Amino acid sequence: MSSESVMRNLLIVWTDFESRLNTVPIMKKLNNGRFSIEDYKELLVNHRQQVVEGSRWIARAASSITSDYLEQRSTFLKHSVTEHRDYEMLENQFCAIGGTLEEIRNAPKNIGTEIFHSYMYEQSSQQNPFHLLGSMFIIEGLGQRKAKRWGLAIKDQLDLDDKAVEFYIYHGDNDPEHMEEFEHSLNSGILEIESMGEKIVKTAKITALLYELQLREIGNY
Repeated sequence: MSSESVMRNLLIVWTDFESRLNTVPIMKKLNNGRFSIEDYKELLVNHRQQVVEGSRWIARAASSITSDYLEQRSTFLKHSVTEHRDYEMLENQFCAIGGTLEEIRNAPKNIGTEIFHSYMYEQSSQQNPFHLLGSMFIIEGLGQRKAKRWGLAIKDQLDLDDKAVEFYIYHGDNDPEHMEEFEHSLNSGILEIESMGEKIVKTAKITALLYELQLREIGNY
C-alpha cells in the first residue's frame, strides 16, 4: 500500500471517528452548550491519564524499534519527550477550576481508559511497532482538528480565562507540526515492511474505537 493510499484510508477512518465522537454524551453536552464545571473536571482527569501514559507507550515503542530503523527510533523518542510534560498544564487547569492536585493525580481510570492503555502498551511492545502511526494519526488528529475548538467552547461556556484551557489551545496551535512528523515517518521506508500500510489503517480504526470508548465511559470506574 502506497503512502497516498494509506492517507486516503486514514482520512476515511477519521471521518467515521469524528461522526461517532459527536454522539458521546460529554461531547454532546459541549456541542450543545450544556457543559458544566464537573464535566470539565472529568475531561481533564481523562486527558491527564492519556498524556501521562501516552509518553510512556511511545517511549516503549521506541525501545522496540530495532537498529535497522534508527532514524524512526529517534523520531519516536523525540515525540515522547515533547509530550511528556503536557500533563502539568492539565493539572494547573484542574486546580484553576477548583480541583486539587491530589484529586487529579489519584483519580482512577475509567473502564474505557483501562482498555485503551492496555491495548497501547501491548502493541508498543511488539518489534518495530510502526503500525502505531495509525494511533498517532487519530490522537494527533484530535489535537490538530478538535483541541482548539474544544478549548474555546469550554472557555466560553464556563466563562474561564485562557490559562484554564491552555492545554487545548496549545495543542490546537502546535499539533499540525506533529502531523508533519507523521507524514515524514510514513514516507521513511516503513511501508516497505510487509502489510505495514494495512496494519497502520487497522490500528487507526482500533484506536479510534477505543478513544471513543474512554470518553463514553467517563464516570464509569
